[in-house]
Amino acid sequence: MTYTKTFITVAILLITGALTFFAGQTERISPNTPFSEFPLEIEEWKGFPGKLDDKVYNILGVEDYILADYRKPSGEAVNLYVGFYQSQKEGDIIHSPKNCMPGAGWNIMETGSETIPLDINGKSMKVIKLTLRKGPEKQIALYWFQSRGRIISSEYMEKVWLVIDSITRHRTDGSFVRLITPVKKDEITSINLLKEFAQKAYPYLNEHIPN
Repeated sequence: MTYTKTFITVAILLITGALTFFAGQTERISPNTPFSEFPLEIEEWKGFPGKLDDKVYNILGVEDYILADYRKPSGEAVNLYVGFYQSQKEGDIIHSPKNCMPGAGWNIMETGSETIPLDINGKSMKVIKLTLRKGPEKQIALYWFQSRGRIISSEYMEKVWLVIDSITRHRTDGSFVRLITPVKKDEITSINLLKEFAQKAYPYLNEHIPN
């Protein structure tokens, strides 16, 4: 094991220990608005809600969520999942798709990042990109952690900020946002489709996720 890997492993153990210590002092924060009220029409996109099965719901440990397929009139589709945690303690922490997707049979072919412009004033957000394959099927996923007023595009930094906020703000609430679409033409087309939907859905996410 290299020095860097050793350092990261030790840091994660320290973060986990600190989170366990301070978790009992944290507040339980509710969404600004329940995700049952998340719009199923976002401009030309029409949503079709889904539901997590009980086993997956219990494993994830979320207090609120939305799972829906959004489609354009042209037939292009994006699957949206947002999981909200009132408090991350006792094992109820945000799960990374880097761990979950292989368990569902999807191989991670490539990991990278993308930048999504959010407004005309130059505001943007950096997100994580996964290229996934299962047999002949190929998908692109974009995801990020939207927690306590921050957009975080790193599993490691999400844990760091979790501990910092548990100490300084007595909060461990957080949200995980994931968009996914199949690759039908080429990867660039799929990525641009996800970015387009993210731009239009982002303002609504802010109405539900506490800062």
